[in-house]
Amino acid sequence: MQKSQPAPQVPDIVLIAEAAKGSKAAFNTVMIQQAPRLHNVALRLMGNSSDAEDAVQEALAAAWFKLASFDQSRPINPWLTRITVNKCRDILRKRRVRQFFEFDGSGDIELRIADTAPDPSEDLQARQTLEVMQREITRLPAKLREPFVLVTFGDNSQAQAAHVLGISEKAVETRIYRARTKLREIYKNFEG
Repeated sequence: MQKSQPAPQVPDIVLIAEAAKGSKAAFNTVMIQQAPRLHNVALRLMGNSSDAEDAVQEALAAAWFKLASFDQSRPINPWLTRITVNKCRDILRKRRVRQFFEFDGSGDIELRIADTAPDPSEDLQARQTLEVMQREITRLPAKLREPFVLVTFGDNSQAQAAHVLGISEKAVETRIYRARTKLREIYKNFEG
């Protein structure tokens, strides 16, 4: 009796070429691989899962329609990340307009934390800390939040984040440093 071999993994470059020719199956395979990373970035930029899911869905739809213009000699990750960041910016801009006109004043943050902690008081403290830090990340100015999220939560190097945002690597480094400094100060005030 022979063991069944797992299906060989098709490289992204082959899948992208097939998707550019109109293969929805190839595009879906790449998007299934990319969606968790993109959702993680969008969640940190948006502050809630619902808006993050909307941004990723819009980004993936836009990617499908723009795939013919994608330079296949380049990696797909930065391109998809850039589209996702732009969709997040669009949604945040719309949210600010709605809040200005008081159409939607909700700013609820949804956090899902496993409640397997043995001590309820520690669990409560951890939840409060995560809630505060998530809220504060979304309150950072966009020019600090975006590079911080891309590098910290989006698995991007500083060079990739610089490319996605259209700024220098030094600017990314400086902005991440400033974001971390602000978040550390907030954390110290929250803890102490």
